[in-house]
Parts: sequence; structure tokens; C-alpha cells
Amino acid sequence: MSRNFTRGFLVLLLLLPVAPAVSSAAQPADPARAYADLTAQATKLNEEVLRAQEDLVQRKAELDRATATVVAAQQIERQAKRDEDDYQGQVDLIAQASFEGARFNQLSALLVADSQQDFLNRLEMMRMLASDKAESLARLSAAVEKARQAHQVAESARARAAETTAAAEKLKSDLDARNQALQAQINQVRTALTRLPAPVVNQLRDPGDRSQVSVPSGVAGLALTFALGQRGDDYQYGGTGPERWDCAGLTMKAYAAAGFTIPRTSGGQAGVGRAVSRGDVRAGDLIIYYSSRSHVAMAVDNARAVHASTEGQPVKIAPIDTIGPIAVIRRIEG
Repeated sequence: MSRNFTRGFLVLLLLLPVAPAVSSAAQPADPARAYADLTAQATKLNEEVLRAQEDLVQRKAELDRATATVVAAQQIERQAKRDEDDYQGQVDLIAQASFEGARFNQLSALLVADSQQDFLNRLEMMRMLASDKAESLARLSAAVEKARQAHQVAESARARAAETTAAAEKLKSDLDARNQALQAQINQVRTALTRLPAPVVNQLRDPGDRSQVSVPSGVAGLALTFALGQRGDDYQYGGTGPERWDCAGLTMKAYAAAGFTIPRTSGGQAGVGRAVSRGDVRAGDLIIYYSSRSHVAMAVDNARAVHASTEGQPVKIAPIDTIGPIAVIRRIEG
């Protein structure tokens, strides 16, 4: 190969356009869509974590009850066993007395009696011995049966406790896995936020309408007043205040402020109160979204709702029908 050809080939390479370097982390084609998808997944995971936490608390309460039943049944069994021993001793003494001739039939009493009064005394002794033996035997039988029942209750409670312990351990393992998945999802959401254009981020972080809102009287009005008072607060997965909230944490605390207890999760809140139609929505109603029932908002009126939306967005008012597909609407009062 000639020196001139080599020089010409190098010049040609230098003149060719250079392809831009490919980033190791591929950028999504639509950052806003990616952010929305990730937040929806994280919201669903958050709801699953909260439900698993509730299930675990319930299982632990069942375990505590079963354990207490075992302890109580064992105490009853031990006392019944002591009673059984006592009554068995009484029966043995009476049997021994009978064996030694203390128990007589009427004929032998008559034959050995020195007088009519002696005969009557011996009959009375016979009656008392028979009565004592019958009573002691009855108490012994009752004590044995009580001990048997207490033992059966204790064994049944032990079995329940073992089953509940296994279920609780499985739930704890599942909860840990879901928590890890949630944390990974939250990290992805936060990464997605950094890829959004500044104007979009500013729009997301805008707390929206913070003007005075007229609320009704009663429980619904008190709850709505509380929820509206949190406008501008940050969102936090699993947050229940006082300055960071997730959706169900906000609505739960809002109704708690009104003196009414509702479940911690949006799925649980989907079952309280009574169902109302979309056209009948009024202030204070709980609007649960998505088929998974993983998000909840509180109606401000028939058109708007206040809610803790998702990572990167503060508590704010939004149009009811733009938050997501409605699953069910529940009215707590009235």
C-alpha cells in the first residue's frame, strides 16, 4: 500500500461525521409519561405495603390473643388438677373408712345397735358417709372434666398460635420484599423527576388553589377543613403528617380530626360509609381511584377534590375526573 493512499484514507476518516456518545442510562422518549407511569406503580406498591402492615398487625394481635388463651387455659388446668387431687384424696379416705367398717347397711346397724337411739345414730352416720362420698365423687368428676376441657382449649390455642406465628412470619417476609420494591420504585420516580423539564417540575410543585373554601357543617365539614389546611404540604409514601402525607394518611387524619375513625389504607376506606354516585358527590365524600383502589381523594364539591397526589407534588386541589379512573365513592356521614 502506497504512502499517499494511506495518507488519503486517514484524511477521509477525519472528515466523516462522528456519532454522539450513547449515555449508559438511556433517556425515556417521554419523561413526563415515564414519571406518571412510575408514580402510578409506586402508589400501588405503597398501598400494598400499607395493607401488608395492617395484616401483620392483625396477625400479631391474633397471636397475642391465642397466647393469652393458652396461659389462661393452663392456669385453669393446673387448678383443676389440684382440685382433682384433693377430691380424689377425699374419696380415698371415705373408701378406706368404708373398708374398715365405717359404712353399714341397715341390717348390720340394727344387729349391732345397743339401743333404738344407737340404731338411729348409726343410720345417720351411714347417710352422712353416703352423702359425703357422692358429693366427693361428683366434685372429682367435675374437676376431671374441667381439667380435660382446659387442656383441650390450651392445645387448640397452641395450634392457633403456631399457625398465626407462621402466617405472621410469612407476612413479615412479604412485607420486607414489598418495602424493598417500594424503595426501588421511589428511587426511580425521583430519578424520573430529575429528567423532567424545569417548567413541568414547577407546574407539578405548584400547590394550586389555596384560597378560602366554603365547607359544610358536621363531620364532613370538619374533615374537609383539616384536609384543605394541609395544602402545600409535601407528599411522602406512608406519610401520616403532620407535614408529609400519602393519600390515605391525609384522609384518615382528616376524619380523625372530625372525631371519626376510618381505615389507614385507601382500600380499607373504600369499604366505609355508604356508596354514592358520581352525580351525587358532595363535600367530604371519599373518592377512591383505580381498580386496585390504591388512591383516595376528598371531595371539595361536585367538581373538585383535595388529595395528596404523589412524589414531587404537594397536597392540592384538582378536578375530580382528572385524578384518575374512579373505582368507588363513599360517604362517611349522612
